Amino acid sequence: MNATTRRTATPRPPTATDRVYDGIYRAIVEHRLTPGARLREEELAESFAVSRTVVRQALQRLAQDQIVDLRHNRGAQVPQPGLEDAAPVFDARRVVEGEIARRLGGRLSAAQAEELRLIVEAEAQAEARGDSAAAIGLSGEFHRALARLAGNPVFVRLLDELLPTTSLLMALYKQPGRPACVAHRHQEMLQALVDAGAAGSAAEMRRHLDELERSLTPRPPPMAPLRDVFAAYREVAPMPTPGASAPAPAVSADAVASPGRRRR
Repeated sequence: MNATTRRTATPRPPTATDRVYDGIYRAIVEHRLTPGARLREEELAESFAVSRTVVRQALQRLAQDQIVDLRHNRGAQVPQPGLEDAAPVFDARRVVEGEIARRLGGRLSAAQAEELRLIVEAEAQAEARGDSAAAIGLSGEFHRALARLAGNPVFVRLLDELLPTTSLLMALYKQPGRPACVAHRHQEMLQALVDAGAAGSAAEMRRHLDELERSLTPRPPPMAPLRDVFAAYREVAPMPTPGASAPAPAVSADAVASPGRRRR
């Protein structure tokens, strides 16, 4: 099921606008679109083989869901959340997903546990072959599946809004060498849901989200190209050499006129 149809009470056949919406949504979550990337209508229309009107409708919906930034006369772009945005995002996820895990802990049917196991297995396979985009997408799908199985559509909607920002935060601030959300952690989460009961499952989910938040660290600002660093100095007169005498003050044309022309 795609991101858009998950947001509706009654599933319906996806429209062209849904297809564009879902494609951009998934590309952000899977790190195929980088933070700050411009989303140009003409390029998107060509990529999805749709009209610019359809693209514009999808971008407006994405902006309403706070998935992309849409600014007047500047177009759409992928957001660039600051590290200070991580705390409220993970606070919300701990509340929502902690409750989801509490409701599911010890209550999964065999079919539900198998559905989750297949997602975790596919995620592990994607990691093993180095397909990070697929692994990230399946990681999000694991969390969405838990929300769906909990039976509250509001949980699903909230998580659909929180996951893209989480993914952008991981892309910007995750410690190098650490995956965004590794499959073996989801295996542990699934095991807790099967064996640990309500309280243990909620605690395991909070521990998992705490670990993700701790993996975020400030990044030094990127160094600007030297041509940009020194652009401000190109047209400025050179500074005097230390110890050298100061240059003579400028003299007007009247001041250098012959003595006979000076006013007596």
